[in-house]
Amino acid sequence: MITTFALACFCFSGLCGILRLLIGPDLADRIMALDVVVMSLMGAIAVEAARTKDATYLVSLAVLAIIGFTATTAASAFIALKQRQGGETI
Repeated sequence: MITTFALACFCFSGLCGILRLLIGPDLADRIMALDVVVMSLMGAIAVEAARTKDATYLVSLAVLAIIGFTATTAASAFIALKQRQGGETI
């Protein structure tokens, strides 16, 4: 029961992140929205792993965490570099 509610909340937050990703006026908004989507997916995977008591999901959870962190860091560095050069961010 509680896992179903948690999965529904993660799906709702993922959909909100996708909506913000599509309409975000700035590159920084889109990066944060993509981070919200990745974190929502990670939360849903963690809830599913706890519900089924299966540890095979945890490998994909770790890979997704590494990819999400690396992508957010690289995109933030790109924005900072563009701002230092005085250029517009997309």
